[in-house]
Amino acid sequence: MLTRRRALALAAALSIAPVAPAFAQSVTLRSADIHPDGYPTVEAVKYFGKILEEQTNGKYKVQVFFSGQLGQEKDTIEQTRFGVIDLNRVNTAPFNNLIPETAVLGLPFLFRSVDHMYKVVDGPLGDEIAKAFEPHGMIVLGFFDSGARSFYNSKKPIKTLADMKGMKIRVQQSDLFIAMINALGANATPIPFGEVYSGLQTGLVDGAENNYPSYESSKQFEVAKYFSLTEHSMAPEVFVMSKLAWDKLSAADKQTFKEAGKAATLKMRELWAARDQQSKDTVIKGGAQINEVDKQPFIDAMKPVYDKFVTSEKMKSLVDRIKATQ
Repeated sequence: MLTRRRALALAAALSIAPVAPAFAQSVTLRSADIHPDGYPTVEAVKYFGKILEEQTNGKYKVQVFFSGQLGQEKDTIEQTRFGVIDLNRVNTAPFNNLIPETAVLGLPFLFRSVDHMYKVVDGPLGDEIAKAFEPHGMIVLGFFDSGARSFYNSKKPIKTLADMKGMKIRVQQSDLFIAMINALGANATPIPFGEVYSGLQTGLVDGAENNYPSYESSKQFEVAKYFSLTEHSMAPEVFVMSKLAWDKLSAADKQTFKEAGKAATLKMRELWAARDQQSKDTVIKGGAQINEVDKQPFIDAMKPVYDKFVTSEKMKSLVDRIKATQ
C-alpha cells in the first residue's frame, strides 16, 4: 500500500517522465555486407530498412554493417544461419558447397546477358532456387545484380586462353570457381575479398576476377591494370534473412518484408547500372587497360567444369530450363 509521500513522489516522477512512443519496442536488425558504404548493395539494404521502418511505423529498423565489419562472406553466412546476423547480402558463390542449386547460377557462360539472368531469377526458376535456402536456415528476400565478372591482372592483357596459363588467380571460396580457373590453365588461389589488394601488391596472386564496381571500389585497379572482358560469370547476389529471425515475424510482417525485398532489389539494380558505368570510367581514368577477349576457346574449356558440377538430373534440368528461358 502506497503512503501519501510515496504516492506524491510517484505522481511527480510520472509527470516528468517522457511518454514512450508507439515504436518503443522496435527491433533493430543487423545486416552484413563486405562492400563499402555507398556501394549499390549497401544502399539497397538501407533502402530496404527505410521501407520497413515506414511500413511498420518504426517497429523494425535495419543497421547495415558494411566493409566486412562482421566478417568475410563465408563467416557471415554461418552467422546468418544461426541467427547471430539477421540479414546478409552475399554473392552466390560462397553458397555453392552448401546449396547445390546456387552452383548452377555461377556456371561460367550460362547467362546470355544480364536481362536473361533477371528473367531467370525473377521467375519460377528463381523461386525454386530460393526455396533451396530454407533447409539451411535462410530466406531469400531478393536476387541482386552482380554484373559481369571478368579477369584482371598485374602482368599482361589476357586475350587468348594461352595467356591464362600459369597465372595465379584469386577466386572466391567456391569449388566451382576453383575448377573454372584451373580448367583455363591458371592456378586458382582462394583468398578473402578483403585480402585481394595486398595479395596483388605482394605477388601472392597475379590477378583476380570481378565486376567493374568491385574492381574500382576496392582500388584493385591500382595494382592490376589489365582488365580483360571475359564476362565469364553473371551469377547474381542474394539478399537473405536468417530463418530464425523470419520465423518470429507475424504473417503480415512477413508480407511486408517480402515486398520491401522486392523494392530493394529493383533499387539495387537501378543503382548498379549507374555505378557500373561510373566505375568503368573511373578505372580507365586511373590507368586501367581494357581489352576484348576471344571467348569461344574459354567457353569450350568449360566442358569438364559442367561435367563435374552438373551431375544430378535435377541440376541438369535446371541448366536446360535456364538456357531455354527467353
